[in-house]
Amino acid sequence: MCVLAFAWRAHPRWRLVVAGNRDELHARPAAALARWNRPDHVLAGRDLQSGGTWLGVSGQGRFAVVTNLRGYDAPEPGRTSRGMLVADVLAGEGRYADPVQAEPGDFNPFNLIFANADEARFLSNRPEPTNILLAPGLYGLSNGGLDEPWPKTLQLKALLLDWLGREAGPDALLDDLRRDVLPDVGLREAAPSDVWLEPPLSPIFIRNPAYGTRCSTVVAIDDQGRGVIVERRYTPAAGIAGETHLGFRWPAWQETRDA
Repeated sequence: MCVLAFAWRAHPRWRLVVAGNRDELHARPAAALARWNRPDHVLAGRDLQSGGTWLGVSGQGRFAVVTNLRGYDAPEPGRTSRGMLVADVLAGEGRYADPVQAEPGDFNPFNLIFANADEARFLSNRPEPTNILLAPGLYGLSNGGLDEPWPKTLQLKALLLDWLGREAGPDALLDDLRRDVLPDVGLREAAPSDVWLEPPLSPIFIRNPAYGTRCSTVVAIDDQGRGVIVERRYTPAAGIAGETHLGFRWPAWQETRDA
């Protein structure tokens, strides 16, 4: 992902709400959001080039999302794909199933948010390994630090806060993720960018036929553990290419929802 807003236990009805965009080269192959065959409790898209994913949920009660972290030179091609962090966390198995125990030097610079029914955490490996237990609240993340006030991050956080007040359906957040006008607030992104075609100041939605917003994703899980994940995909010309809605339920929710 390249920009997201994350509400953790910030509303009486909603335990977790996430809205974000994945910006990537349109030529990079990817599979749409779906229930994976193995393991079949994972709901996510898939990066067909490196095999991982950028965001997803598990019916066993896990959520994870990763962003690249800019300003630390070009990525080193020999390192493990950052998408494998998300894939292993969601699967609950594999070398990186517990990201707290993962070797941060295995990866190029990254930010990771992951959650279960009990807690949410933020991890990063630059400028030094970071592991933060997230208090209830509303957070924003792009390709810098957690809650770094980039204009598009501030704008998306404001839109999610407004959505929580209105209690509209997830499609309203998908429409918000199409915002392509940048407000004149916040700080410029860290430079240099690791994607040469990305503009130095970018809106929530990037229209570019080579590198732009590939998909928008919304995850919403209520206080009973009922959840939905929705993905809207875009063509290089920024038209809608398809949309997928998948429902799920997190287990053992009753034990923690009043904590």
